[in-house]
Amino acid sequence: MKKILKKSNKFIPYSTQDISKNDIKEVIKVLNSAYLTQGPEVLNFENSIKKYNKCKFATAMNSATSALHAACAALGVGKGDIVWTSSITFVASANCAVYLGAKVDFIDIDPSTNNLSLSHLEKKLIKAKKNSKLPKVIIPVHLSGLPCDMEKIYKLSKKYNFKIIEDASHALGAKYKLGLVGNCKYSDITVFSFHPVKIITSAEGGMAVTNSEKLDMKLKLFRGHGITRDPSHMKNKKNIYEWNYDQISIGYNYRMSDMHAALGLSQLKKINKFKKNREQIANLYDTQLKNLPVELPSKEIFKKSSLHLYIIKLKLDYIRFSKNDIMQSLRDDGILVNFHYMPVYHHEFYKHLGFKKNYCKEAEKYNKSAISMPIYPSLTRKDQNRVINSLKKALS
Repeated sequence: MKKILKKSNKFIPYSTQDISKNDIKEVIKVLNSAYLTQGPEVLNFENSIKKYNKCKFATAMNSATSALHAACAALGVGKGDIVWTSSITFVASANCAVYLGAKVDFIDIDPSTNNLSLSHLEKKLIKAKKNSKLPKVIIPVHLSGLPCDMEKIYKLSKKYNFKIIEDASHALGAKYKLGLVGNCKYSDITVFSFHPVKIITSAEGGMAVTNSEKLDMKLKLFRGHGITRDPSHMKNKKNIYEWNYDQISIGYNYRMSDMHAALGLSQLKKINKFKKNREQIANLYDTQLKNLPVELPSKEIFKKSSLHLYIIKLKLDYIRFSKNDIMQSLRDDGILVNFHYMPVYHHEFYKHLGFKKNYCKEAEKYNKSAISMPIYPSLTRKDQNRVINSLKKALS
């Protein structure tokens, strides 16, 4: 494809963090305090997330990947078990089960939402039951911040006896039914991400929330080397002192620091503002891109989604160029569009596990057409218009 746009000195990323002076001030407070790691700010952040989502328990961790790993472990995933997730997601949604020796399989997507297809899921469950290969856990992924139909998945879980971990890395603040994603009404555990490009950031960080006290204890043990200081959890009840501790299970150092928690807390106070800014950006895209040969996100996105991503899909039958051509043209103009995500089974690691291309029909179509447009709270109208004009030129 001939390069039709000039290189620009100013780059517009697909997303970036929005850090205020108050965010910095809150982190500096921690640096001047007695605690840097295991202090009060982590607990404050957990309590704030619980209050926001209206769930009973929360465990802050150093990443959503760690939280997914811990969630699988808390639900007893191990060697010989089977875990299913969406074919279109970041690899962490599948890797978390592989870490524990489980087998992973993938569900095709619904092209109208880009989330896992309920019809494909049900057909797959019927077949798996006949072959005695039902999954122990299913991990629905709320891609771009748009929730899956969790009530229907929950009903299937009761029929086919599987547990549910919501990968809500994109979906803090997303609405489902009369509540928010993260109330765990239709799942055992929900996981959030606070990576810099997410709805709010703690620089790095994640959170696992649940309504089960038993699961919460397991999550917290897994986060901290499997060590407890609670005498009621120790086998030896004699000579228990406040400085005693015991490792009662295997665990990792997945703890969040107070510095990260302080940033997350400060950011959480601005979540409604961030969501409003993202909605305004998405509305402008909808207005300006509707007559182009692209498929825009589902209208449901404005009712429910946290709008972490704004994903368009090229109508390739009406365009002379490939997706790679279009993306390269935009990037040559300084518009750093991205792609979320190629089918997990396309990665070499999963090819070595036996997965082949074309494993999921709709995921393959998505792979050829999807582009993530820039969307973040501080994206100005001027810069967004530049993005829109660049896309129009690239498509023409």
